[in-house]
Amino acid sequence: MLMLKLQRTGKKHQASFRLIVGEKRHKLIGEQTEYLGWYTPGQHKHAFDKERIQHWLKVGAKPSDTVHNLLVAAGIIQGKKIAVHKQPKKKEGDAVKAAPAVEKPAA
Repeated sequence: MLMLKLQRTGKKHQASFRLIVGEKRHKLIGEQTEYLGWYTPGQHKHAFDKERIQHWLKVGAKPSDTVHNLLVAAGIIQGKKIAVHKQPKKKEGDAVKAAPAVEKPAA
């Protein structure tokens, strides 16, 4: 299955990413199917090849959740963003139920 995904490049603490098309299970190191653009999160800059991205989506490639959110923000595809780092809500009673109190025998 083909995926649109991000490949990390750049130095330590100065991340930049390439938008690529590749097999879902392939590692990000090495040769990929096609290079579609770049994204720099620290500066909030990006450049994507809109025509090629739309071509790959029509062919059947699926974007990863983060790539989907970037493409929605860039206006390349329509839809809602996907919650990537959604944290489960904590219930108030969970802290009380964590561990029952054990009494120590008197010496």
